[in-house]
Amino acid sequence: MKVSVVGTGYVGLVTGSCLADSGHEVLCIDADPVKVGRLREGHIPIYEPGLESIVVSNVEAGRLRFSLSAEEAVEFGEIIVIAVGTPPDEDGSADLRHVLAVARSIGQHIQDYRVVVDKSTVPVGTADRVEAAIREVLAERGIAVPFSVVSNPEFLKEGAAVEDFMRPDRIVLGVEDPQAEERMRELYAPFQRNHDRIVVMSRRSAELTKYAANAMLATRISFMNELANLADRLGADIEDVRRGIGSDPRIGYSFLYAGTGYGGSCFPKDVSALLRTASTEGQELLLLQAVETVNAAQKKLLVEMAREHMGSLAGKRVAVWGLAFKPNTDDMREAPSRVVLEGLWAEGAVVAAYDPAAADECRRIYGERDDLILAASPLEAVRGADALFILTEWKEFRAPAFDEIHRRMNRPLVFDGRNLYDPRAMRRRGFEYRGIGRR
Repeated sequence: MKVSVVGTGYVGLVTGSCLADSGHEVLCIDADPVKVGRLREGHIPIYEPGLESIVVSNVEAGRLRFSLSAEEAVEFGEIIVIAVGTPPDEDGSADLRHVLAVARSIGQHIQDYRVVVDKSTVPVGTADRVEAAIREVLAERGIAVPFSVVSNPEFLKEGAAVEDFMRPDRIVLGVEDPQAEERMRELYAPFQRNHDRIVVMSRRSAELTKYAANAMLATRISFMNELANLADRLGADIEDVRRGIGSDPRIGYSFLYAGTGYGGSCFPKDVSALLRTASTEGQELLLLQAVETVNAAQKKLLVEMAREHMGSLAGKRVAVWGLAFKPNTDDMREAPSRVVLEGLWAEGAVVAAYDPAAADECRRIYGERDDLILAASPLEAVRGADALFILTEWKEFRAPAFDEIHRRMNRPLVFDGRNLYDPRAMRRRGFEYRGIGRR
């Protein structure tokens, strides 16, 4: 099939590249000429394992192309995927300006039947607004062209997006007519070799499904963080509790890890947007309000623990391992590390931070400053440190050279925001150790 993908951000680039890799012909559109030029050369603007090789191989094979022309996108693709950004507005709602601008552009150039696919994470009712925007422009042109609008939310985890797209656990299709469903089933046929993963529903149900999924996962994280803080007071160990409740098949182990709170481009934005959606309908989502409140407090926890344990942090040198909100990405949007860094600086500390992927992103956000050192290795970061904060569970942090770390630190004090280490083993190695809800 011929597919146009409008937007070459995280969702658009992964979607377009993986569809091309399955045999479809894909044209990706972006308004940034520099970005398009670099993509044509095989340089990708995001850190995502496995993605660059897919882009390069499919560009070379001629199945994946990049362009600046919206008109070309509408002419080329029998399916047009909208994958532009929906950043949070000041009131927490999703900003749909880019989505609706693409819809109007489709209305300006469409000549034959097209399936328009909302891939961006959007509020309930957006597919209706996209359809109305296209119809409005067609009316201005004085013509009638058939088209369908489909809601097809993405469920991609940063750091595992290629695997998630290639081997999806479900493909949600919000469709209103059989012709659109038939085209979408054809599009996803290469990903359904073993069994049918497609779940068909109304467009509004599909839009709500995306928000509901992320809100549920965020709720599990905040729930475990609240329990971890209670475990600290009660003398219990949250890891034992996690294993105890996770072994119940009704609960399971996923997203039951206590830590420094959730971040990234999805959970914070989607929880906030769902709260805003409910508010416009006159409903308060009390549980999700609490989820947000717990998460905001949890991001401040490690600095509060350090202040209690160390007294004044003024003039202290603090090592930080991990800046990205999760491993295998360079994304620092809403990352706990940002709250921690800013909290340490407010206390007068100097930070020596290491992250294998997000150093450039950190430099872009904060610029050059005297109280931020971006180290080239974990061991360089801990040299002369009065404490070590662990904020991202990168694999290289799981079994570090503890003896060398102990030797290099000014004070062997570890605040483990990801509960990577066993508290008793750390104490045997001579470290002062504080985890989240660990005995």
